[in-house]
Order: sequence, then C-alpha cells, then structure tokens
Amino acid sequence: MLKWDGHTHTRFCYHGSDAPQELYLDRAVELGFQRYTISEHPPLPANWIDDAKLMDELAMSMEEMPEYLAYAKEMKRRYEGKIEVAVGLEIDYLPGAGEFTDRLVERFGSELEDVVHSVHYLPGIGGMRCIDYTADDFRKHLLAFYGSMDRVADEYYNHVEAAIREAAKLPMRRRIGHINLIEKFRTELPEISESLIRSRLEGILPLLESTGVGIDVNTAGLRVATCGRAYVPEWFLAACVERGIPCVYGSDSHKPEQVGFGYEWFEKAMTRG
Repeated sequence: MLKWDGHTHTRFCYHGSDAPQELYLDRAVELGFQRYTISEHPPLPANWIDDAKLMDELAMSMEEMPEYLAYAKEMKRRYEGKIEVAVGLEIDYLPGAGEFTDRLVERFGSELEDVVHSVHYLPGIGGMRCIDYTADDFRKHLLAFYGSMDRVADEYYNHVEAAIREAAKLPMRRRIGHINLIEKFRTELPEISESLIRSRLEGILPLLESTGVGIDVNTAGLRVATCGRAYVPEWFLAACVERGIPCVYGSDSHKPEQVGFGYEWFEKAMTRG
C-alpha cells in the first residue's frame, strides 16, 4: 500500500499555521511517506459567510491562487526524488453557487493533480454556516434552524451526495473529504442517531462505487477533543475496501507536527477491512 498523506494544508490556510512547507514535507519524508498531497482551501464567493472576520480565515483570496500553485509546484520540484508531491486543492461544495466552482476549475484545473471535495457549509440562520466552526455557533445557527441533530445530519448527507456527484465530473484524482465531519462536536451537541448515520452512509456506498470518487480517510477527528473519532467509521471503511472504492489516508494537517497523525489507526483499519 502506497504510504500517502492525501489531505494537508499550508501557510495559505489562515486558520492554520504560517510554517514553511519544508517543515511539513521534511516530517513526511522522515515518517516514510511516498506521496504527499498539498490540498489548500481555494477562494470562496464574496460574503459567502455573513461574518467578515471568519471569511478572512476560511480561505485564500482569488489573487493568491497563482502564488499558491507556484508555491506547491516549487515544493514538487524541490522534493523530487525524496517524496512525490501532488498539487491539489480542498474544494468546497457550495450549495447554490456551483458556477463559482466551475469557473475555478476551468481556470486552474489543468494545474491540479488531486482534489479533496468537502462539505463544510449548510444553510442556516443568517445564511450559510460552517458546520465545523464552534459547537456554540452550530447550536445557535444550525440546530436552531433545523430543529434536531438528525435533521441537520440528514441535510448534511444530502450535500455529501451532491458533492460526490459534482466531484465525479472532475478530470483529476478526486475523493470526498472527511465524510463524517458532522460529528465534530458530538460530545457537546445532542446525539445523532447511529441508525441514521449508518443508513445514509450505506446509501452513499453505491454512489461512490459507480462514480469512482474515493474517500478521504480523515483522522483529524481523533485529535479533536469534542469528537475523538476518525471522520470515517471503521465499518464504512471496510465496506469501501470491499467494493474497491479508493481509500486515501488524510492527516488534514494544519501544522507540521500533525503530518502523519493517526496513520497507525488507518493502517490497522485498512488491514481489518
């Protein structure tokens, strides 16, 4: 199995670290990784979130995209022979603004080798809300809007299915990001029905299989105190392996020391699968 960290961030992430990319890549080399995907958050539509401070932290500006791509390509060149660096993005599924993503891919897609396609936003009180910002924000703007955690989760999985269909149209390697990110604040919010999670994820398996979209086996939830789980359930990972759905480990590192985090969990889970 190729040792590959398929979901990582850079100094262009303004809710992460400004550490130089060499620190991330040197750690990946030290840990024996053979491939490393740089998958930064691309720009968002103007005023996507009704919070100017938060908007500044969520993603780079459109003006920075060429600089980011040049940065990633330089790392690819500099580390050739040590580790394969793939130039990518973590593209957001943007409900109601698909044309923004289309234009982004049309302009920059030829420079990308790898895309993680993620659901971070749901409609809520005041417009679009981040599902992974804070538990308090989730409670005030999403739980209050939908009325129950099961209804929020059901809508979240609707968006995941739509994101998979959108990702299927992309010409580069693509996979759905942290499929159970909805559980990030599970210890601070009312419980989501396990039967609902299982039934929705089971329903997603044939869609992944038919589209060829892979899974970002994202371990970041293991380091989040309010979650304590990888964002992919082990039973679901086993079902993906059985169906031949591509499964790529992702540290979702926002700091150099997070590169490789939870890889042992991934290895064991893949073996059991």
